Amino acid sequence: MWISLFFLSMIVVVVWFAHNARSYARVDWGDSYANFADGHIRWFCKVFHGLPDTIIPLPASGPAIIVANHISGLDPFILIAASRRPLRFLIAREQYNRFGLRWLFKAAGCIPVDRNGRSDRALRAAYEALDRGEVVALFPHGGIHWPINKNTQIKGGAIKMAIKSSAPVFPVLIRGIRLPGFTVLSLMFPGRVSLEMKESFHCDFDEDYDLAFKQLTLLLNKP
Repeated sequence: MWISLFFLSMIVVVVWFAHNARSYARVDWGDSYANFADGHIRWFCKVFHGLPDTIIPLPASGPAIIVANHISGLDPFILIAASRRPLRFLIAREQYNRFGLRWLFKAAGCIPVDRNGRSDRALRAAYEALDRGEVVALFPHGGIHWPINKNTQIKGGAIKMAIKSSAPVFPVLIRGIRLPGFTVLSLMFPGRVSLEMKESFHCDFDEDYDLAFKQLTLLLNKP
C-alpha cells in the first residue's frame, strides 16, 4: 500500500511539474521538443536556483553574440532562462553527443565544436547563424574553470565572430552557483543565482581585436 501511494505521489508531482513548467515557456525555438524544454529550464532556474527576472538586453532582432564565464554545468540553462530569443550555443562535441541529451542539443540548434583544433566547421556554422540574424552564445574559457584568476586563458573566437559579422557582443557574468566547478552537482544543489550584465560592444575592424580581447579577458576573469 505504501509503495503504491509513493508511486502515485511521484506521478502527481511529475504531472504537476510538467503542467506548471510549461507555462514558463517564453521562446519559440522552432521545435516542439525544444519549446517544451524551454519552459522547464526557466522554471528550474527561477524556482530551484533563485534566478531573478533578469533579461539579457538583446536586440529584438538581428545578430548578437553572448559571452559568459563558465563556472558550472548550470551556466547554459541560466543564459537560456535570461534570454527572450533562442540561443545557438557552441558546445564541445563530447558534450553534444552526451547520452540522453543529444536530441535536445540538436533540437535547440547547438553547434558542436571539436576540441582537437578542427573548429572551422563550427565557426562556419556560427557565422551562418549570425548572417541569418540569430543569437550565438559561447563560453570563451572553452570549458568549466573554477576558480578563475586574471591569468586564466580565454579563446578569441567571439571577438573574431564579432569583427566578421559586425554583431554586438553582450558579456554576462554568472554568480551565485552553489557548487561552482562541477557539471552535474551544480544542477542538483539550489543556489541564489544572479547575472551581472556588462555593457555591450562592437568590433568593427581587425585593429579592434587586441583591445577587445584584453578587455574581455579582464571581464570574464573577474572573481
